[in-house]
Amino acid sequence: MKYPNKHLSFIALLFIVIFHTANAAVVDTVLTYSPSMKKNIKAVVITPDNYASAVALPVVYLLHGYGGNYADWILKAKGFEKSADLYQMIVVCPDGNNSWYWDSPVDEMYKYETYVSEELVRWIDGKYKTIKDRKGRAITGLSMGGHGALFLAFKHQDVFGAAGSMSGGVDIRPFPNNWDMSARLGKYSERPENWEKNTVANMLYLLTPNSLSLIIDCGTEDFFYKVNENLHQQLQLRNIPHDFIARPGGHNWPYWTNAINYQLLFMNTYFKIPVKK
Repeated sequence: MKYPNKHLSFIALLFIVIFHTANAAVVDTVLTYSPSMKKNIKAVVITPDNYASAVALPVVYLLHGYGGNYADWILKAKGFEKSADLYQMIVVCPDGNNSWYWDSPVDEMYKYETYVSEELVRWIDGKYKTIKDRKGRAITGLSMGGHGALFLAFKHQDVFGAAGSMSGGVDIRPFPNNWDMSARLGKYSERPENWEKNTVANMLYLLTPNSLSLIIDCGTEDFFYKVNENLHQQLQLRNIPHDFIARPGGHNWPYWTNAINYQLLFMNTYFKIPVKK
């Protein structure tokens, strides 16, 4: 009886593997198009296991950091895609091309605010079963993408209902010589107005209490921690409700691989809030 039992055990194990493979989020790389920049741009789209039977699903737009690309999240935060199944949501990871997600006032080839907040949303809504409303859209990201997520959500509250940031560069002014920002805005010493109006820290006037659901997360050893703490304090002064998470950690993938779990839980909670009639 030893051999039949081994055979049955193998069949049971194979069944488990097949079952879990069949019930797993699907990760696709797609080619989107930006009319404003007249070029194709890649993105990763993660759909949950039951996508075929779904009617309409919420979408989280997940932005990468400086020096990264559309594939960063799926390659460097392995396993996070399971949240698409857990929460029954679509996750979209676009390519930001070191743009800081601005429409650059000095380089007309960089229109990434328009691309992410308008063109990409329209493209995703046209290709996938999505909730085509701000109540079904959220945006978050890390570092440059944390800045980008808040920047885009603050400016486009008709598009996104919730926004988050992980280790975000939420005040760019202390870093005038870093990360190609001067190539997108002009030198701070020469065009200070571009820097002042395109930093998240100066955009809080766009918010009213509960106009956006907000979550801000930064490690206490991160070089962006101080500007995130300042943002938290300014939001408090303005009576803007938000979640603020500060815990030990630096500016690295171990931190973000952990932080994304809190972000997606927060977004799922937002999506589940009944719409007031």
